[in-house]
Amino acid sequence: MDVNNARSKVLALRLQRRLTNKVNDGHNFVGSFFKALYSKTILCLSILFAVAVFASMWNVSHLTEVLVQTQALQNAKLYAQSLTESRSLYSAEVVKRAVAESQTEASHDYAMHPGNIPLPATFLIELGERIRGGPEDISVRLYSSYPFPWRKETGGPKNKFEEEALTALTKNPQEPFYRLDRSGNSLTFSYAQADVLRPSCVGCHNTYPGTPKTDWKVGDVRGILEIVQPLDAIAQRTQRGLRDLFLMLGILSCLALVGIGIVIARLRSISQELERRVVERTAQLQTVNSELAEAQEKSERLLLNILPASIAKRLKEGENQIAQSFPEATILFADIVGFTELSQRVGAQQLVDFLNQIFSGFDTLCDQYSLEKIKTIGDAYMVVGGLPERRDDHAEGIADMAIAMQHQIRVFNYRNETKITIRIGVHTGPVVAGVIGQKKFIYDLWGDSVNIASRMESHGVAGKIQVSEVTYELLKGEYHLEFRGNIKVKGKGEMNAYFLNHRLPRVVNRPSFKEAFM
Repeated sequence: MDVNNARSKVLALRLQRRLTNKVNDGHNFVGSFFKALYSKTILCLSILFAVAVFASMWNVSHLTEVLVQTQALQNAKLYAQSLTESRSLYSAEVVKRAVAESQTEASHDYAMHPGNIPLPATFLIELGERIRGGPEDISVRLYSSYPFPWRKETGGPKNKFEEEALTALTKNPQEPFYRLDRSGNSLTFSYAQADVLRPSCVGCHNTYPGTPKTDWKVGDVRGILEIVQPLDAIAQRTQRGLRDLFLMLGILSCLALVGIGIVIARLRSISQELERRVVERTAQLQTVNSELAEAQEKSERLLLNILPASIAKRLKEGENQIAQSFPEATILFADIVGFTELSQRVGAQQLVDFLNQIFSGFDTLCDQYSLEKIKTIGDAYMVVGGLPERRDDHAEGIADMAIAMQHQIRVFNYRNETKITIRIGVHTGPVVAGVIGQKKFIYDLWGDSVNIASRMESHGVAGKIQVSEVTYELLKGEYHLEFRGNIKVKGKGEMNAYFLNHRLPRVVNRPSFKEAFM
């Protein structure tokens, strides 16, 4: 019995030792696994970052191509619309009138017949050929399944895209047909839209000598207007931008991995590190908040440079359509005389610098006299007094600014050794003001008063300030005004005009707009 008990104890001890060794081996394996995992963290994170960066690069590249195609489609639609409207205007306002009045005839071979004018389709074809020779290398074509005999070689489809466009647009003329083609490093966007017959064109197409088809109906697809845009330059710029972006992403990923490695190396002191990082993040957040506030302030200043303060406030408050009538306002138009000749003698950079000097000075005068600049068109400048905030002395403010503008031009000529002059026209009357547009929106004016002010400028004299009789009645007594005489104004007939020379010593009582004309 003792021997058997002793053997049993020995076996039990051996079994216990084996189990203990297996458990220890298991603990060692688990410990080794986590230790290996810990030591490979940087590698795992590097792989994850590489996958994320690659996915981001692919996504950005794909989005960029989509954006390029979208922009090309928008450009093509604008070109097509412009060409179509040009032909419609030419057909309705030129061909129709000229033929109706028996002044001339419209033909495809007008160049061979003195006095003839081109057919609308011929006009569009030749317009497309001129556009094709432009700096953007855009190709414009008009082709058809039924070309006229004299266009048999060039008027039909020339490639697979044009054949497919004819088939697709004949079935569904309302939807444009387009394609983005890539050949090596060359990228081209082809756009086609149906040329649908209008009621005014059916008779001509059915009866014109040599027509290949005499049963045209309204709504039939007569041909295809095609616009082909080479996008190589855009693609190259996009690729350069993507390379820079990918390089930046790679650098940022490396920096992020280094930062994570530092964090992992300092896990044992995580509490102190976390506290330090909280302090750093707080400081960074304060910096970001400061930068955001500065950016918002810049945006506010930019908006106020585009729109009056009261109008900008209404837009920010959610108003979508802003329009307001003003019973009296004074409008000034100014045009730089001699600027075209100057542009032929100086370089582009100096020309823009001159124009910037002049208009920046005018902008300063607007602020000085509390007036509202409306816009500049080329070398023309438009400003108004009496809106968006009403004021009784709007005519006086405009008069003072007009005189100051002449002085500023004299100073400019002295400093730059030039001989340009400025022609100014002023009129007072009711206007409607509001904001138009959604992207490049502007604050603009409408009304007969605006047209009259423009006529005062265009019918004026270089170096003079010409004002209408309405404005004259508001300024007389305070300014030296000279009666120019009776001038013929397009759309208005005969009008009295005056030259504003300079301000007289102030008088106490100045008639208001209503007192002078009611």
